[in-house]
Amino acid sequence: MALRCWRWWPRPAWLRSRPPPAGSPLSFRQPFSTQELTPQICVVGSGPAGFYTAQHLLKHHPRAHVDIYEKQLVPFGLVRFGVAPDHPEVKNVINTFTQTARSDRCAFRGNVVVGRDVLVPELREAYHAVVLSYGAEDHQALGIPGEELPGVLSARAFVGWYNGLPENQELAPDLSCDTAVILGQGNVALDVARILLMPPEHLEKTDITEAALGVLRQSQVKTVWIVGRRGPLQVAFTIKELREMIQLPGTRPVLDPADFLGIQDRIKEAARPRRRLTELLLRTATEKPGAEGAACQALASRSWGLRFFRSPLQVLPSPDGQRAAGIRLAVTRLEGAGEATRAVTTGDTEDLPCGLVLSSIGYKSRPIDPSVPFDPTLGIIPNTEGRVVDMPGLYCSGWVKRGPTGVIATTMNDSFLTSQMLLQDLRAGLLASAPRPGYVAIEALLSSRGVRPVSFSDWEKLDAEEVSRGQGAGKPREKLVDPQAMLRLLGPCA
Repeated sequence: MALRCWRWWPRPAWLRSRPPPAGSPLSFRQPFSTQELTPQICVVGSGPAGFYTAQHLLKHHPRAHVDIYEKQLVPFGLVRFGVAPDHPEVKNVINTFTQTARSDRCAFRGNVVVGRDVLVPELREAYHAVVLSYGAEDHQALGIPGEELPGVLSARAFVGWYNGLPENQELAPDLSCDTAVILGQGNVALDVARILLMPPEHLEKTDITEAALGVLRQSQVKTVWIVGRRGPLQVAFTIKELREMIQLPGTRPVLDPADFLGIQDRIKEAARPRRRLTELLLRTATEKPGAEGAACQALASRSWGLRFFRSPLQVLPSPDGQRAAGIRLAVTRLEGAGEATRAVTTGDTEDLPCGLVLSSIGYKSRPIDPSVPFDPTLGIIPNTEGRVVDMPGLYCSGWVKRGPTGVIATTMNDSFLTSQMLLQDLRAGLLASAPRPGYVAIEALLSSRGVRPVSFSDWEKLDAEEVSRGQGAGKPREKLVDPQAMLRLLGPCA
């Protein structure tokens, strides 16, 4: 999922260029009057989509007030819980989000589960506009026999486990097996493979949880297969992640040169990023390493490999039927060309022994509230340019708007566009013109329901505690993972 490619990108061309003509959807040439009422807006979700939406609203409306609701006690979504611990530079975007949260026209409301603690219709009554930016909180099921066996995990849950996501702390992955299979060939799959095979001492100075590091220290996993139903030209990971795998200390790559037959001619037609990526795969598969590289590979105690043209059919049980012992794969071939290329089964199968199966075939959003339309097939809220269909004043941004694809640039631009539609509707008088109570009304509801909201200053106390706990071990932080312990640390709501 390009999931963890949170990087700063330059402003898109349409933001750098001269403003569009007045009246166009992207026009901001007509400023809002300072005599207007204060728009009360709430954003549900404090990941990149939520924070970018809030940032844009605050920048382009001088009076707007934005409340950001989050079900976790802590902000930042997948930047905190999805980015691999050995990629700290990717988390620098948190600094920008912190500036937004500290605005006197923005407030963070953590530990509030929208759809349970407060309903979307109640938010719509209290605010002039509501933006749903809660992302993709679930994983795509494999839909094959044996998927329920112990030893079969979603990559999403595994990532949440080592990154300190409270709901995944009971995962207890059993790493006593020799071989793990990861289904999917995106960046998340490579993240998981890298964490499984990385020497634990290389993780000791990261923000990985101490509990996860303890389990990884005892890991017996020596081989990781990363399986995809299509070929080298269709992998979804990027060259940076591939280089990290190739250079991973103590490991050697295993690629079958037969998977690359005839690919040299097709590489020439690919776009430059795809061409460079495929050329690196080809060199890794077919070229003998130099003397130094060969010596390192000879000493390597662990290995990883890419298995192409394979699709999962069944998780194979152990003889006693109590856990996963392998996976049956259908052999595939490609039909079509370009973007229309798809994998079809040949009728042949292959059994791959393993004690751990990690599914990394994608994330999906969940419906948040019965009142909000949801397309279960696409996994999105039906919308037109971020306006939820047939629900004036209700908007969406990020993955719940367009599906779980893209990197930080996609999410940023998408969130900016949704906020532009909202501001356009506000300017056109399409939203309620009377004052709305905003958080004052919601605070009373939450109090009556026994919910203790967490403010951004509360988070800063938790942040300071995490940093303090990490200092003794030379880590940037030791993440707090127990919500009840966090609430006790904060004390009663002010």
